[in-house]
Amino acid sequence: MVPEKTNRIRRLAVKSFYFRSYLFWKLPMGFLSGMRIKKLNEDKCIVTVPFKWINKNPFKSTFWAVLGMAGEMSTAALILQYTYQQKPSFSTLPLKCEADFIKKAVGITSFVCNDGKMIKDKLKEAINTKKPVEIKVSTQGLDESSNLICQFHFTWSVKARDY
Repeated sequence: MVPEKTNRIRRLAVKSFYFRSYLFWKLPMGFLSGMRIKKLNEDKCIVTVPFKWINKNPFKSTFWAVLGMAGEMSTAALILQYTYQQKPSFSTLPLKCEADFIKKAVGITSFVCNDGKMIKDKLKEAINTKKPVEIKVSTQGLDESSNLICQFHFTWSVKARDY
């Protein structure tokens, strides 16, 4: 995994203009929701999503699917930073999603995923074995007071493609 490409992706992900442009063209619902990557490094990704009119449900909280989208982004960004423009390229697929909801999301929800090093190790395994590897990652949704709102567990399948 080429460090300069990884660093470039990290820099662009946290810059609002570039990330918002990416969302606009590749993930329009992420753009409309106001999702942002606040931090992305080797260990951790933090993604925020606000409670606003377009994200709400009839119960006056953030719709669970919006929370899931931001939670998935916090895990996917960690994978993307290591797979972006790599040789060999990677095939990635989310296989499974599990969620636990603890309380209503009524403000900015921050999703924190701390599985970056494990993801990097699993991607190296995929390159070495040339077989699909499952990566099980977790992310926690926290409110502005760092109270747990929800937890998501995603299982990703990654496979290094042949050159």
